[in-house]
Amino acid sequence: MGARHRVRIGISSGDPRGIGPEVIGGALARLTERPEPAVSAEYVLIGPEGVFASDTLNLPGVTADFVGEGSPTSEAEAGDLSIIAVERGISLALDGSIGGLVTGPISKQAIAAAGHPYPGHTELLCERTDAPDVTMIMGAESTPLGGALRIALLTVHVPLREAPDLLTVDLVTRKARIAADALQEWWGIEHPRLAFAGLNPHASEGGLFGDEEARVISPAMRRLEQESDIEIVGLYPADSVFRRCIDGAVDLVVAPVHDVGLAVLKTLAPHEGVNITAGLPFPRTSPDHGTAFDIAGRGIADSGSMEAAIRLCVQFCSQSVARRGIR
Repeated sequence: MGARHRVRIGISSGDPRGIGPEVIGGALARLTERPEPAVSAEYVLIGPEGVFASDTLNLPGVTADFVGEGSPTSEAEAGDLSIIAVERGISLALDGSIGGLVTGPISKQAIAAAGHPYPGHTELLCERTDAPDVTMIMGAESTPLGGALRIALLTVHVPLREAPDLLTVDLVTRKARIAADALQEWWGIEHPRLAFAGLNPHASEGGLFGDEEARVISPAMRRLEQESDIEIVGLYPADSVFRRCIDGAVDLVVAPVHDVGLAVLKTLAPHEGVNITAGLPFPRTSPDHGTAFDIAGRGIADSGSMEAAIRLCVQFCSQSVARRGIR
């Protein structure tokens, strides 16, 4: 039996008014009851004092790093506390106190009300870590149809009409390379297999319905094919490519716009989806859902996505430790 890897991850509360603390508690209760046999995991909860339930704080292997205290009295205060918790998590990760970070759901309106100029976690993480660029990967390691579904997004939170103009050969190449590096470093897939989803119907049908496939995506694929550690399986219509990943023919699908990939993932795996930020100096994961203010505090929130996010972050940190040991 191989060595048991010890990892330590941070978990930020998200918006204190939302379901973040609740789903964190539910996820950790299950994870600490049934720990992974090959991994010794410790969890550091990051957020305002009083936001996490005492039962959660008393779970084995769980400690807290409190930033702020009490319940927020305004949307702006909630947004400020959300950002402070994430920034504390980033600091802990950068100084090596934790190996990775799981972020609870935040409210974009609340952080805007607090005066923070970030559309979401990704932009904050990129700025605070000085990462040259990042790629958002959305995934589920198991789906009702079979295997894993992993999707790298070339464009994210931009209006649909602007997305085609943002796609360039350099952007596609760079974002796909970052995703491939994450597959190697965090998933342990030495020779990643990538498939590309077309932007236009039928992947443009040979130019009948647009030229982005021929003008942008295909040249980027040819660049990537020159890198011996990546296998480019092909360019396919977006209405059929994702099944190739679920069936195990590819490791990841590169999708041109946000909803092309997310609609598939959230339909197939609504409680298992995880948001991964590739390109950071440490693993960062998040559940694939929002704050759900309408059900917060009622004890009915599903913690499956948070559990998947924590489990994946632990896996990534363990994989990184193993790779460093080999090197």
